[in-house]
Amino acid sequence: MDGVRIHLFKELDLRDSVLIDGFPSVGLVSSIVANYLVEILDLEQVGVVDSPRFPTVALVKGGVPLHPVRIYAGGQENGGRTVVIFISEFQPAATMIKDIADAVLDWAEAKECSLLVCPEGLILDRESGAQEHVMVYGVGSTAATTAMLKNSEIPIFEEGVITGVAGVLLNEGRKRGFDVISVLSEAHPDFPDARAAARVIETVDKVLLKMGLDTKPLYEEAGRIEQQLKSFNRRALDGQRPEESRSTSMYG
Repeated sequence: MDGVRIHLFKELDLRDSVLIDGFPSVGLVSSIVANYLVEILDLEQVGVVDSPRFPTVALVKGGVPLHPVRIYAGGQENGGRTVVIFISEFQPAATMIKDIADAVLDWAEAKECSLLVCPEGLILDRESGAQEHVMVYGVGSTAATTAMLKNSEIPIFEEGVITGVAGVLLNEGRKRGFDVISVLSEAHPDFPDARAAARVIETVDKVLLKMGLDTKPLYEEAGRIEQQLKSFNRRALDGQRPEESRSTSMYG
C-alpha cells in the first residue's frame, strides 16, 4: 500500500481547532510560518504523516530524529484556540500533492477541526528591500470564510493561480463545504522571505488566533537576509566571488 497515512502518538480532542498547512511554498512562506508558530507557541509534536513515497531521510535536531512530515499541536495555554500544524521541509512531488491534501482534509474532518489555513507566498517581482510594506490577500473555500476575510478587511485574492497542497485544499474545501482559507503574502521567489511570513502571521493572528503574537524577531531576520543578499549582489558586481555566510537561519 503506497497511500498517505497519518499516525498520532496519542489521542487528542481537536474539536474546533485551527489546522495550518506548513508544506513549502513561494519564498518558503508556509514553512517559515509553521516553524515560527511551533516555536513561539511551544507546540508539542503529536504525530507524523507517512508514505513509502516520502524521502528516505531522518532530520536530526538536538540529537532527536525527526520525520519528514510532522504534526504539532497546542497553543490553547496562550488563551487562544488549539492550533494544529502539519510541517515539512520537502516539496512534495506533483504526483503526491492530491494524496497529501486529501489525507489532511479527511483527517481534519474526522477530528472535527473547524478551519484549515494555508499560508502562501505570491511571487513578487521586486528587488530585495525595495518595498517595505508587503501586501496580504486572502481567499476562502466557502461563503463563511470569504465573509470572515471581508469582515477583517483582508483584500480578497480575486484572480490568479494557487498551486501545490494549498491549491488542492482550497478546491477540496469548496467541494466538501469545509472551511479553508489561504492567506497570501507578496514574497520574493528566490530566497526565504521572512518579512512576507511575518505579515501572514500577523494576519492569521488578527483574523483567527487572536493571541497577540510577536513577529518582531521575524522582521529582524528579514533585515539580516536582505543585507546579506545586498552584500552578495555588490560583490558579484565587483567581480568578486561572495564568501559563504557563516551564519545560519532556522527559517530557511
